[in-house]
Amino acid sequence: MDLNAPEPVIPPILGKVPSGIYILTARHGHDNTGMLASWVMQSGFQPPMVTVAVNKSRYLAEWIQQGTCFALNVVAEDGKKLLGHFGRGFDVGVPAFEGLQCSEHETGVMLLEEGVVGHFVCEPKHYSESGDHLIAVAEVVDGRTISESSPMVHIRKRGDTY
Repeated sequence: MDLNAPEPVIPPILGKVPSGIYILTARHGHDNTGMLASWVMQSGFQPPMVTVAVNKSRYLAEWIQQGTCFALNVVAEDGKKLLGHFGRGFDVGVPAFEGLQCSEHETGVMLLEEGVVGHFVCEPKHYSESGDHLIAVAEVVDGRTISESSPMVHIRKRGDTY
């Protein structure tokens, strides 16, 4: 590593790439948690696949890399309450779903039932590292639409931060 190399210039236009807002939920052993996610994209039809990027500093990245199933809950335009609830993340073992209307999928993953357009359950298949993020390619194994609301869309102010 060249300590004299200049810091890479991150063009602000990267912040203008629109993305959806999701609550990624997962169960690992007895722990069930959730976090905000925005780097999600459909990546296949047969079978249905998605990609999701999770910061490697989050313990959820390790869970997913170990093959833990997860759900992506699509936040509705009127689901701002969920942003505040999940915005900071939760330490392992801290209850993440108190005060929220949820159901439990047969995999044990919690599914949000309010403030979302719906959710889909994913089984991780492949992984790749992308700088400070883990990219997971996952098969969508179940899903349900709850509301015909429009999904929330996020456009960042800068290209180097959420």
